[in-house]
Amino acid sequence: MVQKRKTSKEAKIRAKEKRNRLSLLVQKPEFHEETHSNRSGHLAKETRVSPEEAVIWGESFDKLLSHKDGLETFTRFLKTEFSEENIEFWIACEDFKKSKDPQQIILKAKAIYEKFIRNDAPQEVNLDFHTKEIITKSITQPTLHSFDAAQSRVYQLMEQDSYTRFLKSDIYLDLREGRPQRPTNLRRRSRSFTCTEFQDVKSDVAIWL
Repeated sequence: MVQKRKTSKEAKIRAKEKRNRLSLLVQKPEFHEETHSNRSGHLAKETRVSPEEAVIWGESFDKLLSHKDGLETFTRFLKTEFSEENIEFWIACEDFKKSKDPQQIILKAKAIYEKFIRNDAPQEVNLDFHTKEIITKSITQPTLHSFDAAQSRVYQLMEQDSYTRFLKSDIYLDLREGRPQRPTNLRRRSRSFTCTEFQDVKSDVAIWL
């Protein structure tokens, strides 16, 4: 009887230690969008954007996305609207098209499909049935152009909708006018793209990890 109680107690201790390890793992920066310290770091970096650079971002959506700080600032804006899946999908597609190894093409295509395309995906983007169906049928034998139509669709949505609001937002106007950046409320992600099922997918773009 004493031995059973001892064994039961040891099992509970091991279970508690396992929960603690998992808790620490989930608290790592890569499992969440941003911690308070990370937000402070981004804020300091964003204040170094010159008004001249910000003005260029307002000339076209393409110029905004082609500038590293512009892309990061636009992503931060989308997070305030809970629609960052659009820019993350676009970036994932840009990274995907740089793939050269056939195995990596298959792995990355599957990862993008699972995260952004399939029904009820963690960050499902808004696509018409026809576009989604084409991707679904070709996902077993993907090419570097498998997501071209979907990426173009999402780009147009962001350009015509989100970009217009971005140019009127405090995030952008403060930068353009050289004013100190205001704190923004960013949500934390419940699930990161760095989950173990995609650990073999190598990406050159950190933002879609």
